[in-house]
Formats: sequence, C-alpha cells, structure tokens
Amino acid sequence: MAGVTETKAVKSEQTRSLIVVTALRLFRERGYESTTMRAIAKEAGVSVGNAYYYFGSKEELIQAYYDELQDEHVAACRAVLDAETAFAPRLLGVLKARVDTMIPYHEFAGKFFKFAAEPTSPLNPFSAESGPARESAVAIYREVVDGSDLKIDKEFRAELPELLWIYSMGIVLYWVHDSSPGCRKTYLLVERTVPLVNRMVSMSRMPGFKSVTRELVGIIREVRA
Repeated sequence: MAGVTETKAVKSEQTRSLIVVTALRLFRERGYESTTMRAIAKEAGVSVGNAYYYFGSKEELIQAYYDELQDEHVAACRAVLDAETAFAPRLLGVLKARVDTMIPYHEFAGKFFKFAAEPTSPLNPFSAESGPARESAVAIYREVVDGSDLKIDKEFRAELPELLWIYSMGIVLYWVHDSSPGCRKTYLLVERTVPLVNRMVSMSRMPGFKSVTRELVGIIREVRA
C-alpha cells in the first residue's frame, strides 16, 4: 500500500513538473498573454481539468517558476556560504549564483517582464502571491549576513537582508535588459558594486554614520508599517 502511494506521489510530481516545463516553453515561443491553459494542457498531454488540478491559473504556473528558480539559487549558493565568512565574498558569490541560475531563462524574462512589472499583478515580485519566493530570497541574504564576520549595529543588521534583496532586484532588472554576450555586463555590475556595498555597510558602524544608519532603519520600519 505504501509503495502504491509513493508511486502515485512520484507520478503526480512528474506531471506537475511537465506542466511547468511545457508552460515555460510556450511562454517563450508564443508569449505569456497568448498562451492559454488549454494550450499548455494539450502540449503537455494532459486534460485541461488535470492542468487546473495542479495550477488554478497561468499566474500560479509563474509562481511555480519563481519557486523552482529560488530552489536552484539556494542550492547554487551552498558552496560559497559554507566556505566563506567574510561578508563581501559571501554576497558576491550569492549574487553571481543568482545570475547563473537565471541565464537559461533570459529570453523568456524579457518577454515576461512587462507583466511582472505591473504593480497590481500577482506576478510582481512584491505581491502577496510572490510572498513565499520573496521570503525565501530574503532568507538567503539573512544567511549572508548572519554567517559573516560583520560587526554592525544590531537594528541595522536586522534590516540588512531585506535591503540586500532589494539591491539584488536591481541587479535582476538590469539583467532583464542586458544584451551583452552571456550577460557579461550583469556580472561586471555585480563585481563592481559589491565592494561599494561592503564599504557602505562597514562604514555604518563608524561614529559619524551611526545616526544616519539609525535614521535609515527608522525610515524602513515606518514605510513598512
């Protein structure tokens, strides 16, 4: 009985993955707006009802893409987070891993961006629907900070992971529009800005900058409330 249940679970996960892969291919080929759930089901070789059983809408398929991409990023970060304790190399490694995992989806991201950028869209990375993927992403930057040798104000330290995630979203936005071979300019942007971020974060503990840092923390909390 346990074996039958396990087999069903494996087949269910395979079907789910097939639907996601098929949807992403069709989004790339036909565009997000022109691709219907019916078309996705037909290409995947499943019934429309079965497709809707796993995903209630195309938006849910994109959320699944977010989740899978996030899982890939977490796995790609593991080596640098396990080996490094200095803040800058940890951040550099995590951001480079982010670009590495996104590269295969570059063409798709360009076509899809106009929908993700819509403020009211559930596909927006700041939306409630994107919450789990966003929280998982922030958790990576929390690990970057907590596992490092940074010595900074504890209140600023608590807010830093989210600030680093917002910084990473700026990198992602640049990557979407980067037409250089292999997204070379995006990697260059990461390599050139991480030392600046490291310098600014390190300066936050200096006497002349503590009041500025505390004011920044206050602004962040006020805006978030």
